[in-house]
Formats: sequence, structure tokens, C-alpha cells
Amino acid sequence: MRRKVQPKPEIVVPAELLEQAKRSISPDGLKTPAKCFVCGAETSAAGSEPLCWVCRRLKVSAWREIEQQMPAQE
Repeated sequence: MRRKVQPKPEIVVPAELLEQAKRSISPDGLKTPAKCFVCGAETSAAGSEPLCWVCRRLKVSAWREIEQQMPAQE
């Protein structure tokens, strides 16, 4: 019993375009990640401030804590 011959897939994207896309995501082309201003860990480029996710989270927690304490002082 023989298997059916699989039809060759049609080329949808040109080979040149595929090669260009592969080169654009290569590790050599990536920017070096920024360092956190507080602890020196790697940061994501998504944030507007140079903080890692841990330091950003601590900052937000501190803001919440201050907001909760302000009504108690008045």
C-alpha cells in the first residue's frame, strides 16, 4: 500500500521577503535592553520610565499607601 503524494505547497510569500524578515528579528539586530534606574535589572521598552517591573510595582504600591494615609492625617 502506497501513500498519496502530497502536493507541493504553493509559495505565498517570496523568499526574499522571508529572508529579510528573518534578518530583522535576529539577535544581532535587537537593541540592548535598558537598565533599571533603581536596581540595574533589565527593563522593557514599553514603559516611559527606566524602571524594571519590580521597582515599578513597588512605586505603585507606595503611591497607593500614601493615598490611603493622607485622609487619616487631616
